[in-house]
Amino acid sequence: MADLLVNGSAKNPASPGRDLPLELLEAGWRKFYSKREQRPYFFNKFTNQSLWDEPTLESPMPTYHQDPLGIATPSPSSVMSPPPQAYELASRRRHSSLDSQQQVVCKKKSPIYLSSCWNLEIPTNVIIHERAMSDVYPPHPDVEIARAQAVMKLRQQYEESCHTREGVHAPGESFNRWLLERKVLDQAEGASSDPILPSDCENPVSPSMCREILNDIPVKLVKPKYISDARKQLTKYAEGAKKVIETRTVSPESRKIVKWNVEDSFAWVRKQMNASYDDYVERLTHLKAQCQPHINEAASSSVESICKKIYNLSKEEARKLCQLSAKIWSDNLIHEVVSPPLTTERKVFCYPRLLGTPSPRLPNVVVNSTKDNTSLKYNEDTVNISTLHFYKLEHLYKLSCKDDPRNEHFTARLWCLLRRYQTYYGPRKNEGLSLQAALPVAVFECLNRVFGVTFECFASPLNCYYRQYCSAFADTDGYFGSRGSLLDFSPLSGSFEANPPFSEELMEAMVNHFENLMESSDEPLSFVICLPEWRDPPTKALIRLESSRFKRKQFVVPAFEHEYRHGFQHLFSQEDAYIRSSHGTLVVFLQNDAGFLKWGPTPERLADLANSFQATKRVKHPTNSSNNSDVLTN
Repeated sequence: MADLLVNGSAKNPASPGRDLPLELLEAGWRKFYSKREQRPYFFNKFTNQSLWDEPTLESPMPTYHQDPLGIATPSPSSVMSPPPQAYELASRRRHSSLDSQQQVVCKKKSPIYLSSCWNLEIPTNVIIHERAMSDVYPPHPDVEIARAQAVMKLRQQYEESCHTREGVHAPGESFNRWLLERKVLDQAEGASSDPILPSDCENPVSPSMCREILNDIPVKLVKPKYISDARKQLTKYAEGAKKVIETRTVSPESRKIVKWNVEDSFAWVRKQMNASYDDYVERLTHLKAQCQPHINEAASSSVESICKKIYNLSKEEARKLCQLSAKIWSDNLIHEVVSPPLTTERKVFCYPRLLGTPSPRLPNVVVNSTKDNTSLKYNEDTVNISTLHFYKLEHLYKLSCKDDPRNEHFTARLWCLLRRYQTYYGPRKNEGLSLQAALPVAVFECLNRVFGVTFECFASPLNCYYRQYCSAFADTDGYFGSRGSLLDFSPLSGSFEANPPFSEELMEAMVNHFENLMESSDEPLSFVICLPEWRDPPTKALIRLESSRFKRKQFVVPAFEHEYRHGFQHLFSQEDAYIRSSHGTLVVFLQNDAGFLKWGPTPERLADLANSFQATKRVKHPTNSSNNSDVLTN
């Protein structure tokens, strides 16, 4: 139970100055009563010192056990101004009394948020200019339910459009990558924007969605396991290519080229009855290289219409969600608050993203917790999280949230956060896995120890290792420590780790953002970037990184010789949280001159980091589907 602070005048028998000598009153001492501890304590309003025993004017510096508030020891002076919200001081709570029963409770709770899977006690070295509050709507369970239904409707429309128009299934993870790409280009801001659905893009046609659909026309090709699989895929592709070229409007030259290559492939199959596996794969690769450009030309207009349809539906659903949010806030007599512009550019250590619009009183959420799992239920919608992560998020909430000192909205905001990410992942098993995969704990420890890294550029409250991070959603995640979107975050100095989701457009935007930051700052900036080594063909982001003038070093961690933490680590035990990577990981160091002098990648440091990728003992994650779920694919 929270402590009771008794306020009153000198006439009030419960006054804070009751029973204290005049000398102590003049020195700033007041007497209060703690309901939790069932005993009085003494607080100095001038020095913030607190004691269980009545002080004297000659009292020495209190020890840890004498200081119930834990704030009497002065902190080292710093040349930098603290954030205006005084985050560290406001987040602390009075220590428990020293009776044996309370000591046992503390010992049980301490490992929960001080887990070996994260370190939330590492302070930040990232300095920014003080930022104005965000004007987006805070999360609300009713809006999240409506958003989940809208996103599911779009997923179904996408699947149906691909099937009816092109005769193929929607490419796996394609919709998730579309959301990532569109939000990079989305120009909607503030209360008129939706955190998931794009609504103001200059070009309604998504290059990534078009590219992925066209790549699966006429049939989706996968790596065959046996000779019979390779022969079957070659035949199906040839038949599909012939059908597309005969039923679509194409130039006579394109129709002639495709038909000739298809007939040639059929003739080869009939003659080569004893062909090897490599012969079939080589023939299939050759056929696709010859026919695919002409097939893309024939199907491009139809595929573009699919992209336009999905974008227009998204725009309409985003408008409805904004109207629903405005109605809820209006019904609660809360109007949008316009944050006053900042008159000075004050340098501060980075702090969580703050929302300028007040939150209404949130509805109750039912929490059921066991030793391993915790469920949160609102209406008929239940979301789940491991109990270990539940306490982690509770600790992050206490450290970061400043508008809810009694934690009355914690469970409702946690439900909104889990519902948001479940909506974002998608309904299929292992869908969204690559969006949330994180580096191993040993790598984070090494990055902090060797390169001074204290900040994750792409994380979430569910998978963050440090308590300083950027994430996809400022509205739900800011209460749990997020600094908002990386592309809206402009640090002046600091050391960062970046492991972006596997979206080519987002990775390219990340490189542009990092280079702009280092161009504009003379203070130390360092970015350790981990990207999939995609070289067939190489992505634009990969080319930009390797040619950047800020690149200091790079090395590759080979495929299947390192691991990532599972994208759904918040749903199961930590022993099952590691998955092999089926692709190599490219590690690149971008640093300006000051960052290179402070955190330069020397051979010894690089060797230490390379070894940390191998430091995690392999634990196979149980298979949840027909696919091997302990392998992270691209």
